[in-house]
Amino acid sequence: MQKGKVNQRIISFMEKREMDINGLAQATGLDPDFIETMLKEDVYPPLGPLMKIARTLGVRLGTFLDDQDTTDPYIVRQADREAEFSVLGGKNKAAALNFYSLGKGKADRHMEPFFVELLPESAEEKSRSSHEGEEFIAVISGSIEVIYGNETYTLKTGDSVYYNSIVPHYVSCAGEEKATIHAVIYVPE
Repeated sequence: MQKGKVNQRIISFMEKREMDINGLAQATGLDPDFIETMLKEDVYPPLGPLMKIARTLGVRLGTFLDDQDTTDPYIVRQADREAEFSVLGGKNKAAALNFYSLGKGKADRHMEPFFVELLPESAEEKSRSSHEGEEFIAVISGSIEVIYGNETYTLKTGDSVYYNSIVPHYVSCAGEEKATIHAVIYVPE
């Protein structure tokens, strides 16, 4: 598999499956312009659309992040943690979310754990997404807003939320200061 950025890995799997942008859009239900921007301008989608792309291409989400073999237990030291990818606030806009994979390197994992920085820009465009599975979020610092279905919740440092991710949802910073969370995503195979 091609090592490199997430968009390069998606393109690699699209080529293996002889799938073009329109085919991927039709299979995922995502807008073709959105997919084209993501692939050509290296703009990362929120996790919901990224999971739909992974499922459509027949790979787990972690395949886009890494595929290294490790032994148990797998440990990530804070000093070694690197930003895996950022979700932009929109085309030609600054990053709104920075994701640090905490499972990168554990090839046989069934969950995707992340440390996430939510910047105030994440609250500008609240586009809900849904996907199979479950999510657990624990707020480490700051405040976040969770839109879940038709309800909106504000969580502060120390709060947590666990939900079925098939319900349309969106998580953003709530306030002018950056928030940080631990997020664990489970997607059934």
